[in-house]
Amino acid sequence: MKINCKETLSVSIHRVFNADLNEHGTVFGGRLLELVDGEASVAAMRVTRATVVTAAMDHVQFLKPFRLQDSMCMEAYVTGIGHRSLEVFVKVIGEHLRTGERFLGFTCFMTYVIQDPAEAVKYDGLVAENAEQRALIAGYEQRRDQRAANRDHQRELLAAIKIDKPWE
Repeated sequence: MKINCKETLSVSIHRVFNADLNEHGTVFGGRLLELVDGEASVAAMRVTRATVVTAAMDHVQFLKPFRLQDSMCMEAYVTGIGHRSLEVFVKVIGEHLRTGERFLGFTCFMTYVIQDPAEAVKYDGLVAENAEQRALIAGYEQRRDQRAANRDHQRELLAAIKIDKPWE
């Protein structure tokens, strides 16, 4: 059974306020990542209808900064489906509220896993409705393979990391 990308779409708009800014006068990266994770989880749960946990965030690109007097329109939709996991693409489109100029400020892919190991994704595919969705869905298997290779590399790195108290 397949699901249309538009059925997974989650959209929200956040106006940039002073509390969102760092010392450079742009949105603090951690704040943006928090908003993106929340948005993407909605798209993920629209497919799973189950509790999901964030497993990975990759291909993160901070393309242009968001500033005071900007809005951030977050769009998230599912671009890949596994057995218990799925991939969500997120883009954040900025708009200078005084001029109406729009710009692409941020993109990433999020991987979510269904928390309950007894549950699985009930869909086996996605239906793309535009060129962007077709391109992103077409690259899913390659990104999934890259993540698997990265997990193997991470296991090696984690084995070398010590957690002893450095002051002892």
